[in-house]
Amino acid sequence: MMDHNSSDVVLVVDDSPESLGMLNVALNSQGYTALVALSGQQALAIAEKVPPDVILLDAMMPEMDGFETCRRLKTLLPNTPIIFMTGLTDVEDIVKGIEAGGVDYVTKPISPDEVIVRIKRHIETAKLALSAQDALDHAGKTVFCVSPLGRLSWATPHVHELLDQVSEKDASPWATLAPLIEKWLATDTNTELVVNCFANKFSIAYERQQQQMHLLRIVQNKTQKSASDLQLKLPITKRESEVLYWVSYGKTSWEISQILTMSPRTVNKHLEQIFKKLGVDNRTSAAAISIRILEG
Repeated sequence: MMDHNSSDVVLVVDDSPESLGMLNVALNSQGYTALVALSGQQALAIAEKVPPDVILLDAMMPEMDGFETCRRLKTLLPNTPIIFMTGLTDVEDIVKGIEAGGVDYVTKPISPDEVIVRIKRHIETAKLALSAQDALDHAGKTVFCVSPLGRLSWATPHVHELLDQVSEKDASPWATLAPLIEKWLATDTNTELVVNCFANKFSIAYERQQQQMHLLRIVQNKTQKSASDLQLKLPITKRESEVLYWVSYGKTSWEISQILTMSPRTVNKHLEQIFKKLGVDNRTSAAAISIRILEG
């Protein structure tokens, strides 16, 4: 029984297809979603689209080596733990990896069991350490403060940017918002205030009272992508896109058969066609492609 989150994503970066294949199978067997990259540049492109929970990174790669890749990944994802995979036993190289931003290392030849233990530990540690900070960052970027009359006291730069984007031609969006917020504050702030007086709709959530002022937060409405988005971007049929959609959520063939009202054998036949059309040979690789589209 897996006790980690089944959506935990592991990015494996190695220029050796054999290593990638072995780690892919090991991670798959433990319920992780594995994304694979054969180079540093490819790793950066994937990490930008689908931020992983942990990264396994080969130290020795052509063109951009693991140390430079690590430095760039840390700029992109400062809180994501990076574990180096290296055949190097020299202390200086291990130190170099840690200085580049790595939190741990495993030596080649890789022991899948050891790697799984390290991954599990570092994901748990990162989540514990960052849970409060993540919540603060998520809310903190879009918070602003108003008076009981709905008039702006202060707002983060990100809030000003968002309001400029959604209000477009309104020269004084805060004056437009004030009476709406004042009326909402006098009613039920447990329900978000839906603002649809500008070109783009958004919502405002109540955070807390701060002395005589009210701390609020803008909630951006993100459109949920569906199977049809996969069909638009990939050379697959409507039914295949539905199967792939649920594969990207880690569903088994049996679970997909129940959701889509078809036999598990039919699901597997669709998967065979999906693999052929996408040029991949397993569910994990197919899921990585669909996740990039659904999360993009």
